[in-house]
Amino acid sequence: MGTYYIPRNLRGETRILYIFSVKSLISTVIGGLIGLVFYFIFTALGIKFAGIVTIALFALAGFLIGTVKIPTLAGVPFTKKIGGEPLSEIIKRYITFRMNRKIYVYTKEEKK
Repeated sequence: MGTYYIPRNLRGETRILYIFSVKSLISTVIGGLIGLVFYFIFTALGIKFAGIVTIALFALAGFLIGTVKIPTLAGVPFTKKIGGEPLSEIIKRYITFRMNRKIYVYTKEEKK
């Protein structure tokens, strides 16, 4: 028996600033932009600190959507179906489902 070359998996996500992948950076920026709208509203009302907190919360939510993968938990039944998938994919599928609103019913036909 000889030795065999096993290639490394080089298809991992590219990291920016060690914690951000490209997807999480984009979702963090989008969350921050949504928070920026609320910042301007709160600044007009005279509560600038609440606006800064809102930007941070929306950016954190965007970061979590871009990075979190749902774990597979044995005690929770719905995680068996979606375990290991990124949260962004689950949200995208849910939005697609809500927009489509088609319900398909599959029944087992009896042989005559």
